[in-house]
Order: sequence, then structure tokens, then C-alpha cells
Amino acid sequence: MVAGSAADRVTTDDEDQPRTAFATALRSAIATSGLSLDRIQARLLARGASVSVTALSYWQSGKRQPERQSSLSAVRVLEEVLAIPAGSLLSLLPPPRPRGASSRRSRATTEQPLTFPLEALQALLEKVGAPNALEQHHQLKLVGLHDLCEIAEDGGQRAVTARAVFQAGADGQDRWLLVYAQGDPEAGPPVLNTLRNCHVGRAEVDDEHGLTVAELLFDRPIDRGETHLIEYSLTNPGPPYPECRNTHYREFRRPVREYLLEVRFAPGTVPAKCWQYSAHGASAGPRDRKELKPDQGNGVHAVALDFGPGVFGIDWEY
Repeated sequence: MVAGSAADRVTTDDEDQPRTAFATALRSAIATSGLSLDRIQARLLARGASVSVTALSYWQSGKRQPERQSSLSAVRVLEEVLAIPAGSLLSLLPPPRPRGASSRRSRATTEQPLTFPLEALQALLEKVGAPNALEQHHQLKLVGLHDLCEIAEDGGQRAVTARAVFQAGADGQDRWLLVYAQGDPEAGPPVLNTLRNCHVGRAEVDDEHGLTVAELLFDRPIDRGETHLIEYSLTNPGPPYPECRNTHYREFRRPVREYLLEVRFAPGTVPAKCWQYSAHGASAGPRDRKELKPDQGNGVHAVALDFGPGVFGIDWEY
């Protein structure tokens, strides 16, 4: 099962050349300025543009490129800080990849996960010692899952708290494998904290694709027929908080008896419209959509019963 907040950017071969040109120009401008990345970050912040040192490092190395709107705005300020002609960096970036419901649907018609290459996930699975996790028969059934996604004042994702209940199909079941896709890789991976009845074992992060794979080890093994409840959270630093493309979803590769998804918005920022959506089957084809009404707690919720394989989520429009 994969959790995520939207489709991140995966660079194609056609984009390699402009990405390299941007990185080369940025490295040259930084070298000419004589400024360290820390000093550049401070000067950006003084001008109202918040960019992490890690993001600046990734941009100049070509590992990533700015795409979200706040990052593109920061590049304009970066040109001022580095005393180079306006537009000299921005002009080297390709047009942003189309986003929104239509782009998510087109990606969901393949056998790939929604937000990253399958090869990236397989590499992390091998690192945590579970190379066959996608194909093997699992003896731990997900009975119920409750996600609470918190959206900050700037529209970014503040945190996700999850409560999961499992039932063992064989004796000695002692762990669950978490796969999480950060919708905004530029922001870096979230902080994983275990809250109840489990702790983190082996964990690996793919910064390029904003992907985290981690073992959640149960406080005690459970035997056939027993159930176990765990709770954990994924928290993002901010502001600014990672962009979530106005959606949060789970991708289920196996059926789940009950899935409850809540999205809670900061006071005064409840969207004009919210919908639940689902796409059934391994190929996650056409979506079913239903409008949701916000409650008095600045949130919406949706429930899926006996669902999967497929994708279930909530999206919204301001």
C-alpha cells in the first residue's frame, strides 16, 4: 500500500538537457558571487523567499529543478541575490508538467504506482531487506485504516497521522512495511514518528522521488487470528509546508475492510469544493467522484468499505 499527497515530478530524457543547463548556470553564478549556500538562503529569506539549503544544493547539482510556484518565485529572487540578469535562470527551465485531476488520471492508467517509478520503490525495498514485498503472499491483513491529513494555512501538508489495525494470518507476525510518497520532493522527506504499539526498524529514503520505505516493528509478535493496532505520524517542517497539489490519497494493492480518510484545514482556509474519489483495480482506471460537505471542524471525511485494489482519496478546489 502506498500513501501520498500527489504526483511528484519525474524527469524524462527530454528534460535532461534543460535541467543540466539550469544547474550549470546556477553553479556558475553561485561560484562567481562568492556566497555560500547558507548566506544565499539568508538573503533569500530577507527578501521573503524561503528555500532550504538542501533545495539550493539539489538545484545546482541538477538532482532536482524548481517546479512548484513558490520555487519559481524564489528563482526570480535568486537572480537578484546573485546579481545576474532577470530571467537568465528561469529561461532555462522547461514548462511545468500539467497537474490536476486529468494528469493524475493519465498516470493512474498504468501498472506503475501513481507518483514514482516502480524501479525506485524496488530499490528501496531491497535496501530494507524486503525485495519480494510486492509479489509475495502476505500473512498480515490490513483490517482498518484511519488517516488524518492536516493542511496548513499556506495550503501545504502539515502532517498525516495514521491508525492501522491488522489481523495475522499466520503465527509470529511482527512488522508492517510503510511506503510513503511525498508529493513535493523539493521539501525533503517528512519526519516519521511512531505513536503507539510500534517502532521504526530499517528505513530508507529516495530524495529524488520523495519516497520513504520503513519497517514498523510491532511491540510484540501476533499469532494467527490476533489483531494489532499501531499509530504513527509523518510530519513536515514549515512554513512553507510541502505542496500537496490539493489532494491526499492511499493506493491499495490489496483489499482493506474499512478505510477512513479525514482532511482537516487550517481555520479560515476551507476550500470552496471538496470531493472524494476512487479508482478500482490494479490499473486504477476511471474515477468515481462524490462531492463532500465540510463539517464544523474545518474538515471533510470519506469512508471506503471492502475496497481495493485501487486508489481512494480526497481532493479539493479553493
